[in-house]
Amino acid sequence: MENWREISEDIVESLIEDGSSTEKLYEVEHHFVSEDFKQLEEAALAAFKLGYDVEDPAELELEDGSKIWGFDVVVEAELDVDVIMEDVDKLAALAAECRVEYDGWGTYFQE
Repeated sequence: MENWREISEDIVESLIEDGSSTEKLYEVEHHFVSEDFKQLEEAALAAFKLGYDVEDPAELELEDGSKIWGFDVVVEAELDVDVIMEDVDKLAALAAECRVEYDGWGTYFQE
C-alpha cells in the first residue's frame, strides 16, 4: 500500500500554496477501481452501508486501451490532512477487504 498520508499531505499543501481556501468544505472524491465488476459492486455497497455517498460504477478506459471498472465515494470535508485521512484509512481498508484497489483521492481548487 502506498503512503497515503504523505500523498495527502502533498495534495493539501499544493492546494494551499496555490491559494485554495482552508475555510471552505471540499468535495473529496475517493477513487476505487477493479477489473472485476462484481467485486467493485460489493465495495460500493459496503461503502454505502457505512453511510458514504457512492457514485454509480462506470467502465473506464486506461491509457493502453484496456478497460477497468471504477466508482467514487464523495465526502464533504475540510482541507485538513487529518480529517481526510480518517476517510482514507476507512476506505482503503474497505477496498482491501473487498479485494478492489483504493486509487487515492482528489478535490478541486477553491478560492
